[in-house]
Amino acid sequence: MSVPPRRVREQAYADWLTERLAHYLGRPVEEAVSFTEHGLDSVAALSLYGDIEERFGPLIDPTDVWAYPTVRALARYLALRDPRPGGDGRVRAAFVFTGQGSQHPGMTAGLYLHSTGYRTHLDEAADALLPYTGLSVVDLILSGDARIHQTAFAQPALFAVEYALARTLEESGVCPVAVLGHGIGEFAAATAAGALTLEAAAQLVALRGAFMQYLPSGGGMTATCAPAYEAAELLSDEPGVSIGAVNAAKATVLSGELAGLERVQEKLAARGIAATPLKVTHAFHSPLMAPVLPRFEQVARRLPGGAPRVPFYSTVRGGYTGEPLYAPYWSLQITSTVRFADAARQLLAQQTPTHVVEIGPKAVLTPFVRRMGGSRGPACLAVCRGPESNAVDLAGVLSELDAGPLSASLAEG
Repeated sequence: MSVPPRRVREQAYADWLTERLAHYLGRPVEEAVSFTEHGLDSVAALSLYGDIEERFGPLIDPTDVWAYPTVRALARYLALRDPRPGGDGRVRAAFVFTGQGSQHPGMTAGLYLHSTGYRTHLDEAADALLPYTGLSVVDLILSGDARIHQTAFAQPALFAVEYALARTLEESGVCPVAVLGHGIGEFAAATAAGALTLEAAAQLVALRGAFMQYLPSGGGMTATCAPAYEAAELLSDEPGVSIGAVNAAKATVLSGELAGLERVQEKLAARGIAATPLKVTHAFHSPLMAPVLPRFEQVARRLPGGAPRVPFYSTVRGGYTGEPLYAPYWSLQITSTVRFADAARQLLAQQTPTHVVEIGPKAVLTPFVRRMGGSRGPACLAVCRGPESNAVDLAGVLSELDAGPLSASLAEG
């Protein structure tokens, strides 16, 4: 007689809780003995809650640590809150690809040096980009070159990193049930979904970045805590400013002419709504990008595109699309609002993933997804949390996704 999947998960939670509590208390922990009796204080309990949130997502509230005050009781509650559909224990991972702004000098260098699999795929992407970038994005990354922030290099470098991360996960057995990309991340998402070949995506991304780099400067972007409807209301008399991205219920990015952005920021301040100018050289995802389109479309029309073979959630359409992703789509994407919140909510509702994995050099999107999913939403993981991420962190992510073994992709030393 097989053990029910929920019981298996319950024991896995119990084993993990036992290990974490022993770490905080410095001694072995028994599953049936109360946390108070073990001497767990409020600071350690809050730290334990933080560990649970980081590893499994928002399954519980901080007070639940005391409401279920033994390893056995808390493990049972965690298993009950586990969002995996059907209770069959299978991982259903959705991939979310980060956009421009997440790049940084040396990004994923530790992973490149110590993961054979990742190194192979990043080299592959760099070779595909080289005829268009004129220098290797691998050299750019490993040298810590500050040019990584220039649009002409930032976009291809981000694409290469995201392509390599996704391929590394797939080779370890993590195949996405759906994909979603933010801005430039849509190209990596489309490649992972089989709608673009690596070669076609590399050419599109490199030329897209170069064409944008050499637009006249003068535009900008501002991140706000305004709901999209309120931002739209304030823009009614600012034709030079538009909504560049809607990332969450109160996370709207404005894009357009600098003078108009300053006026809108003053209006937001009068309403007590926070707004922060972003460090960008252009007004991305706005009509000010239109001069890029003729040259970009001329290239894009010559390149193959197809329908995604994995469910593709479009931030241009604001949800699922099965349309072929060729020139008309990629041209529209340049000037369109990034409807990330709409697409992410639909993905969560339709695909019911157990995990959402952010593919990029640092965590940017998972906080938004975690907020959308709520306490019963999927666990949110970032393959790279920041500049120090390495192959050990990747191994931890693969472990949480029940994938592996990673040993074949780790280089010695």
